[in-house]
Amino acid sequence: MIGLKRLNNLRFCMETTIKENIAGDVIECGVWRGGATILMRGILKAYNITDKNVWVADSFEGLPFPDEENYPEDKGDEHAVHEELAISVESVKENFRRYDLLDEKVKFAKGWFKDTLPDLNIDTISVLRADGDMYESTIQILESLYHKVSVGGFVIIDDYHAVIGCKKATNLFREVNNITDPMVEIDGIGAFWRKTS
Repeated sequence: MIGLKRLNNLRFCMETTIKENIAGDVIECGVWRGGATILMRGILKAYNITDKNVWVADSFEGLPFPDEENYPEDKGDEHAVHEELAISVESVKENFRRYDLLDEKVKFAKGWFKDTLPDLNIDTISVLRADGDMYESTIQILESLYHKVSVGGFVIIDDYHAVIGCKKATNLFREVNNITDPMVEIDGIGAFWRKTS
């Protein structure tokens, strides 16, 4: 679903953090069928990296219905009605198994981001890939996890240009937290930045 350019971007971010010894686990929030996290695990295995976990964070029930009271930016969002976005955790695990990549280094965080991410047992992050689509999901990812991203680590926003709520959440978070690291385009849909301070 994310296309070759965003896959190549993920590989670049992963390999850069490996080559430069940037501390921290890697995580994708919003995984669908697990393709990006499978690639993340595959890269770590190819480089024989054994001190990083791959976190697979998703509701595994699709996206939430808009909480218009708390997140009016999501008014009218229809992601929740698309049943094809609800892929079970068992299906994602089976996809990992197909590539012989399901092992103790793959950690699953099942549930809505508001419930799982704030208390996630992850100390530091080297690559954070946010694919939450909506304003609510995106802001919850950034508020819960950005402070754990190591200096030199990467933050990838999959839907930055695809969903206006996602872009609003990202821009607001960067503004409130005085993040001036340049936002780099990937493919006209996704964007990323590298944390420098």
